[in-house]
Amino acid sequence: MAETGGLEPISRESTASIIARRIRTAIMHGTFPPGSQLGELDLAAQLGVSRGPLREAMQRLVQEGLVRSERNRGLFVTALEPEDVRDVYLARAAVERAAVCRILGGDREAAARRLSAVHREMLAAARPHSHTALSDADLRFHEVLVEVSGSPRLRRMHQTLLVESRMCMAALQGTYAEPEDLVAEHAALVDGVREGDRRRLLRLVEAHMDDALRRLVQAPAPASAPAP
Repeated sequence: MAETGGLEPISRESTASIIARRIRTAIMHGTFPPGSQLGELDLAAQLGVSRGPLREAMQRLVQEGLVRSERNRGLFVTALEPEDVRDVYLARAAVERAAVCRILGGDREAAARRLSAVHREMLAAARPHSHTALSDADLRFHEVLVEVSGSPRLRRMHQTLLVESRMCMAALQGTYAEPEDLVAEHAALVDGVREGDRRRLLRLVEAHMDDALRRLVQAPAPASAPAP
């Protein structure tokens, strides 16, 4: 019998990981707005889980920066200040630049096909102008952009940045680009991948991030914590 080297069998996703993903998604979509308190008992009851894995999940979210822990007060959804938003988009630009450089060295046509499929979702959402559906398709496009680079580490870093981006977008819906402009910007990214023009593609990524950041940072703060 072959030696296993002490490796354990691969296990299924842990309960804590599932809980963290569900709460992360709720934060991402504004179910828990920035600054809101996350009560342990209420969350455990809503999710039907015990407090042990819930605490482990919350610790993961604290480490990711999506939740902050205040001594003697509890856990709160992180509220992003303008400097945080700038930092999120600085990091996103760096990750997505690295991703497109890897894509250009691989199967560009396969990557373009994947991105075209998501772009069609954006086009469908833009026609009735559903803000939530359009912003979801927007972030899905960028998720796929990094995914098709084939780098699991870039993808892991990008996931938290996308959640933070969605938090910004949910809080400042009035700053979102016109649907036609957004669809056109992403169509240009697909074309850039297909054509393989490195300089143009990197320039498009930078311009897209700069435009999103300008809209978010220059927007007036909402009067109250909004939900999408």
